Amino acid sequence: MFDLIQVALTNRSALLATLHAENSDCYRLFHGVNEGRPGLTVDRYGPQLLIQTFHESISEAQAAAIHTQVEAFLGCALTCVYNDRSSANSRRSDDFRVDNWEGEARELGVRYRVKGKHEGQDPLLFLDMRAGRRWIQQHAAGKSVLNLFSYTCGVGVVAAVAGASRVLNVDFSTRSLDIGRQNAELNDLKASQISFFQSDFFTAAKQLAGIPIKQRVGRGRKPKPFPKIGEEKFDLVFLDPPRWAKSAFGTVDLIRDYPSVLKPALLATKPGGQLVCANNVASVSYAEWLDTVQRCAEKAGCPVKSITRLEPETDFPSPDGQFPLKLVVLQL
Repeated sequence: MFDLIQVALTNRSALLATLHAENSDCYRLFHGVNEGRPGLTVDRYGPQLLIQTFHESISEAQAAAIHTQVEAFLGCALTCVYNDRSSANSRRSDDFRVDNWEGEARELGVRYRVKGKHEGQDPLLFLDMRAGRRWIQQHAAGKSVLNLFSYTCGVGVVAAVAGASRVLNVDFSTRSLDIGRQNAELNDLKASQISFFQSDFFTAAKQLAGIPIKQRVGRGRKPKPFPKIGEEKFDLVFLDPPRWAKSAFGTVDLIRDYPSVLKPALLATKPGGQLVCANNVASVSYAEWLDTVQRCAEKAGCPVKSITRLEPETDFPSPDGQFPLKLVVLQL
């Protein structure tokens, strides 16, 4: 295991030099699924080293040894967190634990809050989405931006820092949006530059797109209320849904029904605008998913003029080019 990690570290030397020059100190140091140890990941988030296991746990002594190995390679001291997620549903074995440690990481000069043990399961910033955030940083200036399934609002924050005219982040989780607000504060963003809307995806996206809202209501039950927002179209929309989620207003299912989330996102994009959309399910092929995306766009009356594929950067190697995260920019 340690020899494999050393090879991975050495292979990243040029990338890390580039990232450090771009004022980035968060990246993946070991991507086990394609570097010889499936289920083991080692990530740096600024002052924190995050080790995670998804198939087979490692000992505290092994985690400490990885910590020492990485510190020696990087030449800096890091606070180490080990999250064993090898149990059912990839939940932390100590998911009850929340600590007081917080840190700050930078990516492309943008500052983000990081925390190893918090109330959720996942890191507060998904590193494989750097390619998407990089593209947003390069294209958001002067544009209105809608960030759907915003999580901790990394995309929205980088858009606002890049000079977007308006940024709206939408997510159901109040806790995630609170982290997003902290990220905005870290970057000295004002309320006039970035806003946050706590809502079910379907009610928010459909209202913005001008689509009637339907919900499943049981016998004898009243329809559930939802927060109201006016119809609005955006120059640039970012859509990064989870694999599966269900509410009274609809079901997110990236395997069987991607159009259910794609259609309202398309209709919330201005004609001539751009929609960045993602699918992170490894079992869905890029070609199959892209065909679904194009057919949905045609059916929705939003034909795609051109498609740009964005691939995860080289700290997420894939020998066959079949990345679990599929990410494209649709020019409408």
